[in-house]
Amino acid sequence: MLPRLVVSGIALILGSAAAPAQTASPLDRVVPAPPVVRQSDPSLTPEMRGDIFMARKMYREAIDSFHEGSANDPVLWNKAGIAYHQLQQLGNAKKSYEQALKLKKDYVEAINNLGTVYYAEKSYRRAISWYKKALKLAPNDPKSASIYMNLGTAYFARKKYEDATKTYQLALSLDPEVFERHGNYGVLLQERTVEERAKYHFYVAKLYAKDGRNDLAIQYLRKALEEGFKEKKHLEETPEFAGLKNMPEFKELLNREPRVL
Repeated sequence: MLPRLVVSGIALILGSAAAPAQTASPLDRVVPAPPVVRQSDPSLTPEMRGDIFMARKMYREAIDSFHEGSANDPVLWNKAGIAYHQLQQLGNAKKSYEQALKLKKDYVEAINNLGTVYYAEKSYRRAISWYKKALKLAPNDPKSASIYMNLGTAYFARKKYEDATKTYQLALSLDPEVFERHGNYGVLLQERTVEERAKYHFYVAKLYAKDGRNDLAIQYLRKALEEGFKEKKHLEETPEFAGLKNMPEFKELLNREPRVL
């Protein structure tokens, strides 16, 4: 588990001076580049030029463009932070997000993004703290689905699976497609062991099954088993999978030989 930007596999939130913030997730794009507009066009603002560079993954050029704008614009500092984050310059990313917050203390996007820095540094407690701060400011906003995803992922990293599941459920309630928008969810899946990835997919399967979205539940359950999920014998006893028992796909998964990793 947007147009979306992906940094370190954690969902970042871009934010915009002119429109509501867009959720973003690592390795994609920030804002679609205008197909016929040239970067040298004098009518473009520093922010617009920076967005074009970001869309083209030219992050150093994007940083230069954002810094050409007003030093008092928190949006530009936040966007510069995202560009630094893409370059894995976490220290500079953190300073940029912190500067954005000095200029706008209730900047939800920058608060969330600062949490992603701490997550990338594997400081999961701090990441959780920052995500919670962001959610206090926008608890029921649809865009908060990405923040709930981040919070759930940080809980998962700390092996707090029950808290992670509850948080992911909140994310799904705000955005039913949030897991699909975030693909395989970057850092969590890249940096964790195969066993942890299998467990993650198992929990996502349970969430979808509980929500009655059986096809997706089967899809994630298959991923879990392909990664060597070790508790296969308990699948039939899992309450969330009660609605799957008569599905041929579920029976086929149960009859598969366990994968040895």
